[in-house]
Amino acid sequence: MSVAIQPTKNNGRAGQSSSRERIRELLAEADIELGGSRPWDVRVNDERFYRVAFGGSLAVGEAYMDGLWDCDRLDEMVYRFRRANLEDKFKLGADGVQVLRAKLINLQNRTRAYGVGDRVYDITPDVFEYTLDSRRVYSCAYWKNASNLEEAQKAKLDLACRKLQLRPGMTVLDIGCGWSSFVKYAAEEYGVNVVGVSVSREQVAYGQKICAGLPVEVRYQDYRELTGSFDRVFSAGMFEHVGYKNYRHFFETVRRVLKDDGLFLLHTIGGNESLKAVDPWIDKYIFPNSLMPSCRQIAEAIEDLFVMEDWHNFGVDYDKTLVAWFENFDRNWPKLQGKYDQRFYRMWKFYLLTCAGLFRSRKNHLWHIVLSKYGVPGGYESIR
Repeated sequence: MSVAIQPTKNNGRAGQSSSRERIRELLAEADIELGGSRPWDVRVNDERFYRVAFGGSLAVGEAYMDGLWDCDRLDEMVYRFRRANLEDKFKLGADGVQVLRAKLINLQNRTRAYGVGDRVYDITPDVFEYTLDSRRVYSCAYWKNASNLEEAQKAKLDLACRKLQLRPGMTVLDIGCGWSSFVKYAAEEYGVNVVGVSVSREQVAYGQKICAGLPVEVRYQDYRELTGSFDRVFSAGMFEHVGYKNYRHFFETVRRVLKDDGLFLLHTIGGNESLKAVDPWIDKYIFPNSLMPSCRQIAEAIEDLFVMEDWHNFGVDYDKTLVAWFENFDRNWPKLQGKYDQRFYRMWKFYLLTCAGLFRSRKNHLWHIVLSKYGVPGGYESIR
């Protein structure tokens, strides 16, 4: 005969106490104190935090959004946390259900691709306006010789143009053109004819407006529907939405529309591991059905399709970019808070600063990969 043990308040407190001590021990490995006074220390505002602390990324992120815990410097805390490799001990990252779902379903198929535009860019255009620079560049800036976000984003756009070796009259395709910062810059500064495609209606309408009168066409279109032939192809911040099941098809599409002597520049976030599913908090609140590729996944997808001419990692610049975005968002919050609540503020802060910490820890990277079909005669000159 079995005897059921009835839970009591004391049992609950004992469980919380055990969780608290375990958290304290683990965080100490990263020089983070529970209840400490340093900027990267964690403060618990509600005892319920101890019930969810080992519940995975989604639980911890939502606990922050709900105000159960705080940290003055989320970016520095995450940097220390990740450098100490504590993610597995706290069960962070994609779980088994997510991985199984990603294996069974093509989460980034043609129909789902347009859902990203609907759920991410079309509902909060004002947030991007007050977070990004004046050109609304929603990808990593290049800080090599820059002192502020405006200069760094202009430098990144010009870096891309120089890597593509643009010349007047060329035809250029931008896959996932975002808020049309690159297509506008390339047309104005390098005299090229540009086609940009996006799965966001808001982005397309905005791009058509700011590029009026320029040799630029901005289309509402998925990359799988592309036709034509281009001297150069560029893609920034879009490959993270392609998904591992579609990597090969993406590169086959680029090869099909790229002229034989053309160049393709891929600007993408990358990671140290080959994953099949994204962090559950990021998936729910920021980038649904996204996935960060690895070097291996990209290399396998381009095999026999392209010659890899150059691979440039400037992921540390994304740390600075994300911090600058948060500073913009925080400064402009009074203009947004009539429409968005405090939980949204904490969500956007958590996203920007925890990602900054990830790039600082060198777990995440930003890659510029230059590809050609048959190899540049005489070799490609790397641009930095």
